[in-house]
Amino acid sequence: MQTCIYGIVAGLAVVAFQILINLLYKATFVRLAAESRLAFSIGSFVVMTGTALLSGYLLNSFCKEASGSGIPQVKEAFWKDFGFIPFRAVWVRFIGGVLAIGGGSSLGREGPSVHVASGLASGLAGLTGEAKQSRRRAAASGAAIGLAAAFNTPIAAVTFVLEEIIQDLNSNLLGSVLLASVIGALLVHGIVGSQPAFAIHNITAPTWRAYLLTPAAAALASFMGVLFQRMALDLRGRQKEAAKIPGWLKPAIGATLAWGIGTAVFLLTGHLGVFSLGYGDLTAGLNHQLAWQIAGTLLVAKLLATVLCYGFGGCGGIFSPTLFFGGMSGLLLAGVCGLFMPMTPEDSLTLAVVGMSACLGAVVRAPVTGIFIVFEMTHEFALVPALMIGALVSQAMARRMTRENFYDALLEQDGHKLEKLLPPRDLQSWQKLPVSTIANFQPVVLEDLEPARVEQFLAKNAFACFPVMKDGRPAGLVTRAELVEAIAEKRPPRLAPIVKCEPRQTIRQLQTLLIESPAGIVLVCDPSDGKLLGLVTMHDLLRSQINAAQSDV
Repeated sequence: MQTCIYGIVAGLAVVAFQILINLLYKATFVRLAAESRLAFSIGSFVVMTGTALLSGYLLNSFCKEASGSGIPQVKEAFWKDFGFIPFRAVWVRFIGGVLAIGGGSSLGREGPSVHVASGLASGLAGLTGEAKQSRRRAAASGAAIGLAAAFNTPIAAVTFVLEEIIQDLNSNLLGSVLLASVIGALLVHGIVGSQPAFAIHNITAPTWRAYLLTPAAAALASFMGVLFQRMALDLRGRQKEAAKIPGWLKPAIGATLAWGIGTAVFLLTGHLGVFSLGYGDLTAGLNHQLAWQIAGTLLVAKLLATVLCYGFGGCGGIFSPTLFFGGMSGLLLAGVCGLFMPMTPEDSLTLAVVGMSACLGAVVRAPVTGIFIVFEMTHEFALVPALMIGALVSQAMARRMTRENFYDALLEQDGHKLEKLLPPRDLQSWQKLPVSTIANFQPVVLEDLEPARVEQFLAKNAFACFPVMKDGRPAGLVTRAELVEAIAEKRPPRLAPIVKCEPRQTIRQLQTLLIESPAGIVLVCDPSDGKLLGLVTMHDLLRSQINAAQSDV
């Protein structure tokens, strides 16, 4: 029953998100495209820069974490915060995404849809009595609802949540995720319609030439995906360090630069694909209505525009852009090869959809989702064999060219240690992790045992036990009770012996050391000079063990 409630409320929100984006885009860019070149240039600049400024103001004033895709935030909340997502992030993401994407920024709606739906489901779970630490099921269900409603792809939504968020295809959350995905898809069918995202007409089986070129199309699309990932992460990292630029202004800078690229392409070709989702031109390409030269132009321009919009902190995702990169890569390859060998329209279409699946798979590292999402968006079973070949190539290339997928790289760039954020699949694997994954590297230490200073220290810190430092090295441990008693008796406090370990020792070894420690604390010290790096308490160990035990959700 709870999952049904999540599905209806979150699904309606995602459908509203999609409709508002389309309404804003059609009321601005589509209408301006029918006017004169000067009117389009001026009007599109005002719209794109203005909406980016409003979106940036919302993000900077109310919730900076609502920038970007939203999927890394869902993943972080699922594992780190047990599925709890604050409502503030939901409404800021909703309004900021409508403004940015509907206002022309080259970003996708799918990531924000996942975040909005997951956050609403998490909030509804709280209203129905779920504790803050028990909302993983709701968050996962909401994520499935978001993707199913955004793309009209219920099967891909299930596989994506299991592959990327939960990272376990055998999770016992499968039932809830599946039900939520179906509800999300039914809402889209009832309100928007049952048509696929990309309507393809009169397709037949491709020739052997398409299968021969499939690995090349997948390789080109995967390369474009990896190139986008590296460029976007590099620009995003630079902007995070650019303190001189106000946070509210950064999305507008990226949008303005992207506007310049998109406007130049529109004035040159008459195509709007660089702006917003770009689905119109991608659909035209899949239906053989786009010359390969234009596909190549749109590919380069869209890639640069998306890097700028995302790297400067725009509010939007990367699903739609990566599908666009991949589709245009396939069309470009088909067009170039068509100069040397006969290529049927079905061959070009096959290479385009292979590119879409491969590019998405290379960036997200979810090959099953990459296959299903393109299949469900086109409703063409004849494309599946080529999609499977493309998935193999994309995963091989992505693993050789990048260390982790785009979302994990974002989490690391934001300072999250993946080995801490994403728990192991079983307790045995957990015990093999290094102590550094659960240690507290900002310990509160006592350096002055003078009674007045000790009283001030105890008033500021509520812990029960503290390491005592002498000459920059740990000299022992002292409890709060011992400090209070020593001050009352006007004597030096008695220090308990310390138990040390190195950061690289395993948690299994740590367990024994904690048992041996009189105070239940093990100090993590540098093996070279003995300096204190951090500490681990019995509470830290138990909390990590519970999290590992609950990770097989």
